[in-house]
Amino acid sequence: MHANRYALAAAAFALLLGASTALQAQNELSSFTATGRGGVATPFVTDYQALGINPANLGRVTDNQPLLTFGLLELGLGAGSQSLTGTQLKNIAFHAEDQLTPADKTALTASFTNGNALNVNAAATSVGLAITLPIGAVAFSNRQRVVGHVGLNETASDVLFNGSNAKIYQMSTYQTNGQYDPAKAPMISAALAGTELQLQWTDEYNVGYGAQVLDTDGFKLAAGVGYRYIRGIGMLDVRITDGEVNAFSSLSPLFKVDYGTVTTSPNFDYRTGSGLKAVGSGHGFDLGLTAEISELVRVGVSVTDLGSMTWEGNVLTATDQNLKKVTSGGVDTYNIFKEASQLFGSSSDAVFTYNPDKQKKETLPAKFRAGASVQLGEKLEAGVDAAVPLNKVAGNINSSLVGLGLDFKPVSWVRLSTGVTGGAGYGTSVPLGITFSTAHYEAGISTRDVVGLISDSSPYYSVAMGVLRFKIGRAR
Repeated sequence: MHANRYALAAAAFALLLGASTALQAQNELSSFTATGRGGVATPFVTDYQALGINPANLGRVTDNQPLLTFGLLELGLGAGSQSLTGTQLKNIAFHAEDQLTPADKTALTASFTNGNALNVNAAATSVGLAITLPIGAVAFSNRQRVVGHVGLNETASDVLFNGSNAKIYQMSTYQTNGQYDPAKAPMISAALAGTELQLQWTDEYNVGYGAQVLDTDGFKLAAGVGYRYIRGIGMLDVRITDGEVNAFSSLSPLFKVDYGTVTTSPNFDYRTGSGLKAVGSGHGFDLGLTAEISELVRVGVSVTDLGSMTWEGNVLTATDQNLKKVTSGGVDTYNIFKEASQLFGSSSDAVFTYNPDKQKKETLPAKFRAGASVQLGEKLEAGVDAAVPLNKVAGNINSSLVGLGLDFKPVSWVRLSTGVTGGAGYGTSVPLGITFSTAHYEAGISTRDVVGLISDSSPYYSVAMGVLRFKIGRAR
């Protein structure tokens, strides 16, 4: 009887895997338990870790379900590239203030000429709380999220690292009497076509509710909804195609941008101060469903980050125009995002001339998620997960991503996780994680790509960890 159940479960899981490989899975560095299995999260994550992924999992009823789960200071950090060397990425990640030599600039100019030159992802949950009720479960969390993406064409990379010495400024076609002539300058949409520079930093307050809505013999269905209030700390979204320029910036005073004379414009809400001073706010919504079949197979689907942000402080926008000549000599340190935000962002010495705006409304980085898991005996569980970006705004994954994950319990209190992940500008990754779990306490550490930690090509440095996660009581 049990053998037949496992055979049916394995067959169902194989069909789900085959149906979802055209999609791809979102890696969640905000959850150290999901990171170790390749970001396979939609069918797995529970309690407050389900917020922002699949709120329906709050409604799952399991044996030994805690009455209360809370955690503090869970952290995930990651940076990866398809074109940088391991040494270059390591310097960007760990030696950001080191000065660049001429040789460094030459090498970085070549490495950053790539559509996936640099992708970064960071999440920090300051507090998370979930309470199981007779009619479902509610959860709350506060989380900081930072997502960045850099993809440059050859000219953009040259301007970034060499500034006024870039080749395009020396071309006779664009000069008059040996000097760069703004009247002859090429249009940005042509000179920088294919360039993307995106950075989003938000402070989120999440709340979610999930409940079981159907319970029949061999089949259970849970539904959930999530809401988040979002404080915008910074947004830089520059996307250039052949014929179109979309450029928008709204950065907290924390970024210390020199805006020049634009601060005197009556259309510019100039924000000053210190700390995590918000320059925007918004509201987001998540919807999810999770089905359980014969207590062996789980299937989850969700749509996350529906909604919008309104940016009101330090708002600047730009459209297509002639390429300006910058006055600086380009990036001087490995702090790429900070200095790129000056040259391609909203500083007075930028390749764009920005126009001040009172406010700018932007869609949130919505995603569709789908995943499934199967219990293969008492010690092994496998899952596949998928996430597809529904728009191209800053903060979203830049392309779809797929992951296959495994959880293995050699003993009841240790869970080993691994898998394989591909897509979203990160290439193929092999994650690895270990979680120590008892009836009342859980802690763990994981990396998204154990191979990327030592690779000099397509490197990826990541870590997700939590050591203050507690479970109290039993719901039933």
